[in-house]
Amino acid sequence: MSALFTPFTLDGLTLPNRIVIAPMCQYSAVDGDAQDWHLMHLGNLALSGAGMLVIEATGVEPEGRITPACLGLWSDANEAALGRVVEGIRKYSDMPLAIQLGHAGRKASSALPWQGGQLLAPEAGGWPTLGPSALPQLPHEPAPRALDGEGLARIREAFAAAARRAARVGIDCIELHGAHGYLLHQFLSPLSNQRDDAYGGSLENRMRFPLEVFDAVRAAFPAGKPVGMRISATDWVEGGWDLEQSVVLARALKARGCSFMHVSTGGLSPQQKLVLGPGYQVPFAVRIRQETELPTIAVGLITEPEQAEEIVARGQADLVGVARCMLYDPRWPWHAAARLGARLQAAPQYWRCLPREHAQLFSGAQVGGR
Repeated sequence: MSALFTPFTLDGLTLPNRIVIAPMCQYSAVDGDAQDWHLMHLGNLALSGAGMLVIEATGVEPEGRITPACLGLWSDANEAALGRVVEGIRKYSDMPLAIQLGHAGRKASSALPWQGGQLLAPEAGGWPTLGPSALPQLPHEPAPRALDGEGLARIREAFAAAARRAARVGIDCIELHGAHGYLLHQFLSPLSNQRDDAYGGSLENRMRFPLEVFDAVRAAFPAGKPVGMRISATDWVEGGWDLEQSVVLARALKARGCSFMHVSTGGLSPQQKLVLGPGYQVPFAVRIRQETELPTIAVGLITEPEQAEEIVARGQADLVGVARCMLYDPRWPWHAAARLGARLQAAPQYWRCLPREHAQLFSGAQVGGR
């Protein structure tokens, strides 16, 4: 039996297999509101046969969006728009749905990637950014405003309020975005956090705000529904955030009821020196899983079914995150199951599509006519 296609349970949520569609920004929202694009895009992915779909990074306040076109969940209008998308998906798919809640901090107010992706000036539709310290993302950019106590309290509550909204629209799982150089990661890393108060300096202090946010979200989201965190396990910069600190953070999160760690790397500093290759981030997930026994999602150039199968079969990670390859091939889980000799569920509207050599791929499929 394929290890990749065995079920896995996160708290009270059972995934039918170990494939997680990692969050991918679509830059297609209007004032944070999900649009028809999201219904089509997410609806398509929800018919893919994966174990869980994670909705893209979703801003908990307007200033927390990466771009002006990023998804949000801070208002009644945002909630209604996302609710329409979830309702549409649920008519045809019972795939578990997660959402990644985040705040971009000093990496907010960016142009869309296909418009260059650089910092937007206010006159071009941008806004002043926030961060743990007045240190810009790039040397030539204006410094963000360092958050004071009032700002920290506002953002904590914004995360909790977004979690309550997510629960109301029927989201099954929350992933906090503590990776890729966004606000929670900015607090963790000594490269971006140079505060001299209770939220900066020592590792304990730098972890304080992300842990407070986790506590607020965990309290706001229904018991039995999982809450986890995505982290960058290293900045890939000497003197920055690293794997040893990530293990300490993971242990602290586990003590607070964290359900899983989604282990990525990088994104905080332009000085990062990554060494890319197939599965290049998997060793970080392995270490965190070994040290904490928390369920882990491994990501990073995992593109082949056999590669994903080996990661799960060898116990390197519990789940495998796939993203860009799902954009290229939204039926990647079907093709993975076919290559690994597994079976999966599919919508009956698609039962007639199978080639002869994979006629048994869909569980329970039967087609008749007259």
